Amino acid sequence: MSDNTILVIDDEKDLIELVRYNLEKDGFRVVSAADGYKGLRLAKETRPDLVLLDLMLPGINGLEVCRSLKKNDETSNIPVIMLTAKGTEADIVVGLEMGADDYITKPFSPKVLVARVKAVLRTRLGRMEAEPKKLLKADKLTLDSEKHEVYIEDEPITLTLTEFKLLRYLMERRGRVLTRDQILNAVLGDETIVVDRVVDVHITSLRKKLGDYGSYILTVRGIGYKFRE
Repeated sequence: MSDNTILVIDDEKDLIELVRYNLEKDGFRVVSAADGYKGLRLAKETRPDLVLLDLMLPGINGLEVCRSLKKNDETSNIPVIMLTAKGTEADIVVGLEMGADDYITKPFSPKVLVARVKAVLRTRLGRMEAEPKKLLKADKLTLDSEKHEVYIEDEPITLTLTEFKLLRYLMERRGRVLTRDQILNAVLGDETIVVDRVVDVHITSLRKKLGDYGSYILTVRGIGYKFRE
């Protein structure tokens, strides 16, 4: 099962429902928009893990949406798969030059679509793990991945390895709601003993050590946590 959120931007209602059905069946969460402007707004609000983007859209076309996503620091790292009936070589080249990560032409096989989505997400995860940001900042809180240190107003904060990994995971995904399972798998997956509510215990300890900055870690009732923007 996946906890990834997919944003589908397409003005064909039947296609959106087809894509939604097949992605949700595989465990993805799906949000959708029927025009380019709404799609851009949703991308900034929900910070999806991937965008499925049609080229022919009302309001603003898919190429412009892709260009806007890639130019904005808040959305530039979100992978984009173009989903369109325009399948000429020139269209494909233009879409990829705008920053699209893949290109699927209509009509398509739902199974192939899901497989391509998973492939792009795997590539993105590998890229994130291979090239983590060295410095993560929130006001006067700084996490240095290279030195493995955390500072508040230039004063070092002592964290356990798990607490450091937890804070880095949250800060790298600031603004996104992360389930306990996502955090467990990413941060605590190598622990030999995993008990119920172990994520909550680590969060509580981390908040205490961060002092006033502990309030940056927000509880999303019934789901998990997020690091506020």
